[in-house]
Amino acid sequence: MTEQATMTLSEKETKLANALFHAYQTHEPLKEADYNGVVSDENAAYRVQRKLTALKNEAIGGYKVSLTSQQTQDMFDSDSPLYGAQVKSHFVQSPVTLHRNELMAPLAEVEMLFTAKEDLSANDSLADLMRKTKVAAAVEVPDSRFSDWFPSLSKYMVMADAAVGGFVVYGQEMDTNLLFDNVDDLANVKCTLFHDGKELKDGASSEVLGNPLNSLHWLVEKLESQGMPLTAGQRVSSGTFLLPESLSKGAWKAIFDKGLGAVFLNVADD
Repeated sequence: MTEQATMTLSEKETKLANALFHAYQTHEPLKEADYNGVVSDENAAYRVQRKLTALKNEAIGGYKVSLTSQQTQDMFDSDSPLYGAQVKSHFVQSPVTLHRNELMAPLAEVEMLFTAKEDLSANDSLADLMRKTKVAAAVEVPDSRFSDWFPSLSKYMVMADAAVGGFVVYGQEMDTNLLFDNVDDLANVKCTLFHDGKELKDGASSEVLGNPLNSLHWLVEKLESQGMPLTAGQRVSSGTFLLPESLSKGAWKAIFDKGLGAVFLNVADD
């Protein structure tokens, strides 16, 4: 483990992690202003995230990568992506119904999801990552433990709050190198998002650091540098094709081209 991954939390950082976990359990939102200055750099933010993840007392199912487009980086005053660990039970297969009482202030994003068939390494090329993964269409449901969070939550609070992770709904998984002929093909996937049959917007995989495999590679490298390699079986929601929509109740559908298929998500009141 690196020094960064094992540093002890300060008293204020521990208090923030405990408050985030309480909000995660109760769905009672926090106010960011109550925690100003607690996490003022990346190391502190990821320390709090690791403590929050430990408090959930559930296996890590994988990760989500955020701020993978120039537009979202600009919104959160960042020059690089960030990640959040996601517990196993929050990766769910389409079709699925999520209930409002499971959510706080959720959004909908369309993404490409990768599942590691074997351990991944920072030394892997993009072609290696294709060979070592499965791929699926996904709708990610970002959700925050803070009120009025999008797009006003500070970057370090986003990091601390597990990259505002909610749920990731994924479609059929296929071997990446069988579905796509080469690395560049993953940069040319289009998706259309629908709510109750109405087309909301289109998105493209090129929005994700030019190619979602670049996002996966960034994450693998980042985790390895922190002494937490990405291991076989873990999933990665690699970044949104489009600016998120508010996730209201009703039927949501994301249709992807290039053989990726569709994702179906229903949001119910009860």
